[in-house]
Amino acid sequence: MTPVKRGRRQSENLSRRNSSRRSRDSRVSIGEVAEAVTLFEVISIGKRAIQSVVDDWIEAYQEDRDAALLDLINFYIQCSGCQGVVTAELFQNPVNRNIMQKLTEEFDEETGLQFKKFMAYPWILTITWPVNLDNEDYPLIRPGIYWKKFRSNFCEFTAVLVQQCQYSVIYDGYLLNTVISLLLGLSDSCVRAFRHTSTLSAVKLLSALIRVILNLDINIDNSDRLFEVEKKRADLKRINPRLEQLDKKRKKLQQRRHEIEDMMDALFKGTFLQRYRDVVSEIRALCIEEIGVWMKMYPHMYLNDSYLKHVGWMLHDKVQEVRLKSVTALQGLYEKKDLVSKMELFTLRFKDRIISMTLDKDHEVSVQAMRLLVHMLRNCEDLFTTEDCETLYQFVYASYRPLAAAAGEFLYIRHLDPMTGTIPGQKNENSEHKIRQLKKVLDFFLESKLHDHVTYLVDSLWDCSPGFLKDWQCMTSILLQDDAEKRVDLSAIQENLLVELMLASVRQAVEGHPPVGRGAAKKILSAREKKVQQEDRTRITEHFADTLPLMLEKFSTDHEKVINLLQILWYFDMDVYLEDPMEKHLEALLKQIKHIVISHTDQEVLEACSKTYSSLRSENHTRQNCQVSLSKKELIRHLLDTYSQMLKDVQQEGEEPMTAEDLHPMSCTLKRLAAFHNAHNLSQWDLYQKTSELLLFDMHRQHLPAELLLPALQCMYYAIVWQLLPVIENSHTQDEFNIFAARVKDFFQLCRKYLDHKNKSIREQAFLSLCDLLMLLHNRGCRLIYSIDSALESELLSFVRRHVFQAEEEKGKGDFVQNCVLFPLNYI
Repeated sequence: MTPVKRGRRQSENLSRRNSSRRSRDSRVSIGEVAEAVTLFEVISIGKRAIQSVVDDWIEAYQEDRDAALLDLINFYIQCSGCQGVVTAELFQNPVNRNIMQKLTEEFDEETGLQFKKFMAYPWILTITWPVNLDNEDYPLIRPGIYWKKFRSNFCEFTAVLVQQCQYSVIYDGYLLNTVISLLLGLSDSCVRAFRHTSTLSAVKLLSALIRVILNLDINIDNSDRLFEVEKKRADLKRINPRLEQLDKKRKKLQQRRHEIEDMMDALFKGTFLQRYRDVVSEIRALCIEEIGVWMKMYPHMYLNDSYLKHVGWMLHDKVQEVRLKSVTALQGLYEKKDLVSKMELFTLRFKDRIISMTLDKDHEVSVQAMRLLVHMLRNCEDLFTTEDCETLYQFVYASYRPLAAAAGEFLYIRHLDPMTGTIPGQKNENSEHKIRQLKKVLDFFLESKLHDHVTYLVDSLWDCSPGFLKDWQCMTSILLQDDAEKRVDLSAIQENLLVELMLASVRQAVEGHPPVGRGAAKKILSAREKKVQQEDRTRITEHFADTLPLMLEKFSTDHEKVINLLQILWYFDMDVYLEDPMEKHLEALLKQIKHIVISHTDQEVLEACSKTYSSLRSENHTRQNCQVSLSKKELIRHLLDTYSQMLKDVQQEGEEPMTAEDLHPMSCTLKRLAAFHNAHNLSQWDLYQKTSELLLFDMHRQHLPAELLLPALQCMYYAIVWQLLPVIENSHTQDEFNIFAARVKDFFQLCRKYLDHKNKSIREQAFLSLCDLLMLLHNRGCRLIYSIDSALESELLSFVRRHVFQAEEEKGKGDFVQNCVLFPLNYI
């Protein structure tokens, strides 16, 4: 087997003396690592090469430190995207140190080159590059995955280099002094590429030095303890070699610590203080991001007001990326309670600014600001006033869901006072606490008066407290409590709201995506989320199968509660609900629905009942499907029998016409039939013929009330639409087609006559029925059934002009109005 070839055994400058320049496109080949010419090329290969290349560089440095350092200098220049030339000469005049303060960056008109000459003691470096170096194209800002990985490898290189050198050459007074001088010189350049690259390297170097000093602190602490132990063991001898050895080690470690602190101070003052207000936002952002890391890693030095103020000032930056880095840096501090005690003055000074950032024009900044406030709420006692909280609570109704969810967490922690967990043996206390939580949610919603739909409040609280909102047993127990033994005294409004809250939580658990306005598309669920969703749906089905009929019975007269309670059924797992053990619950439900239909006339209630019958179906349970279908047929037959008897009474009325009060039961029955005919095909009962008799009777007498005519018109319209289905599917006979065409023409004639009815709702229903049927017949290729004529065009146009446009409209707009209305009619 061919051995793996080890790259970079000697420094690049030494290798250049003995070999010609090799290709910069060297890559990893199968079975061996191709030898790279420069550090830049090796770092570009990937993260796996960093450890070995650092070891090789340290070995080369120990052999020839000047040549290895020049390699490192060239590496930083190449990482800046500069293809120029770097030359170096040792500073030979130790007396005249003024040259160390000089920096030259000029343009040579004769050669067309730009050069920078500065001191990186003991080197005098000269960098020469073409004047057209593109500030907008260098490795750190280039797009793509490759360059993103390069940036990560570049930062990793600095950390690994310091880590590998921390016990050896890092203290030689040469390596890091030269590197720091280089980075400080480049970070002050007017060329963005140099400034950005060197600043990033400098702050990462400081982070690496903090890790070194943390290790030194541990070693110093261990040495101090060993010294004290050995000192106690010392006898009366004047000379104790072991004690002297430990003392020397302590002093050496302390000396090294002072050296590292001096380097850190030089980097902070020479780089961070100069660049955290750089004109380039990326440079400002990386400075703020890194100082947050320093404060977390080494709070003993950096977590104080003299450093925190820089982060606070950047909260006002005009670029959202910098503001975002400032907020996220503070999140890392406020999430640790032991660090918050050192930030009291900063907290008081910048609290109002952080609160105002929840209104930031950038969504991500506002979200992170709210999450920062959540951390502050957890770890800062008595920080927020009532006014602060009221300002933040309103964000639970924000349209941007991440912001609303963060505000929901703030509300949950501050206002609902959740228990941390269930205490064994104290289930009653825990239940009482949950009831108090529900009461607080209801009171908050009613008192805030910020929104009309509790669905959005539930969505905001869902991520932080799904268990609390999924406690449907607690909710139903409150609703079903006896009047004599009420544990929770709820008003009628609060009861309605609790039912709406229960429905919203059921919908959220089953659908798993936010309500309308809080997401452009449905959320893609993971396998685990789908499993939880299915478990919740099964639990909902099993729980409400028993309690839903009881609640419908108790609140059968309250139409708002009935509408919301019936909607819960739509989210059942029908394969579970229609199983044999659930049969008694199904019978109880069908009984309650029938009672509600017969006792209610509200359109929304009737539509909810109609849709409920449609939802009670499952392909795997034929017997239960028949049971539901039989219940529906019995209900429809009962309504039709009632209507038929009333129709006969109307047709056989004597000289005195029936009053509106006499006709009210008939109109209620027609409303129920219309609601069911809208969702169910009732063609087998020929409802068209039965309602047309009523309307024809009205044409002759013209005294029937509008509340009776309106549902009759709706029933006729639904009957025709259902009969249109077999015509479209070509599943009809010629006789059926002829009957259908005749009914369409008769219905059109009735609607045309009702266009001039004195009642507005009758006129609108006739107009809408005409337009909808004309569009349906045209789009389905049934234009031969009825052809629109000029008379109908004029009638429809006249209706629109009289009832849609205002009467005081200027005459000059008449032609425009006519054209606008004739366009869809001509299309038909």
